[in-house]
Amino acid sequence: MANSWQGGPSPGHSYQQGYVPPSGPGWAGTPVLVAHGSLSRRFMAYLLDIVFIFGFSCLLWLAISFLGVITFGVAWALYAILPASGIIYSAITVGGPRQSTLGMRMLGLRAVRATTGGPVDWITAAVHALLFYVALTTFLLWLLDIGIGLLRADRRMGHDLVIDLAVVHDA
Repeated sequence: MANSWQGGPSPGHSYQQGYVPPSGPGWAGTPVLVAHGSLSRRFMAYLLDIVFIFGFSCLLWLAISFLGVITFGVAWALYAILPASGIIYSAITVGGPRQSTLGMRMLGLRAVRATTGGPVDWITAAVHALLFYVALTTFLLWLLDIGIGLLRADRRMGHDLVIDLAVVHDA
């Protein structure tokens, strides 16, 4: 494991000396230990999430079809949101109370704010997913994103750093 605490104590203090982190608005409690080597779990969680996103997209397609029949075709304009179903899925699940997609839950991972260890809101989760899918569509960006994750001790990828997010083992 990396010897790194996200949102650690101020200089001159350490957790071993009995330092109690501040509390109040914006502070989510005890900092979260960022585990070393979570990239393989993240990859497996993404493979599982592909299956869940496909199912979510099928349900969304059926709902739009049904609404289109009821509204005499007006709701069929909602088919335009189907390409963004992966981003919507991430916004709902990672931005929700459990802070993880279904695949992440199955592998014991969750997303937190890197500086505070607090929960991630749905807009941040959606932007995080958008950055991931943009990097995934461009081989060089994807390679750079993975390379950053491999070189860092806390295994945070490039799109995690941009959004100030960390994927950690769920305690």
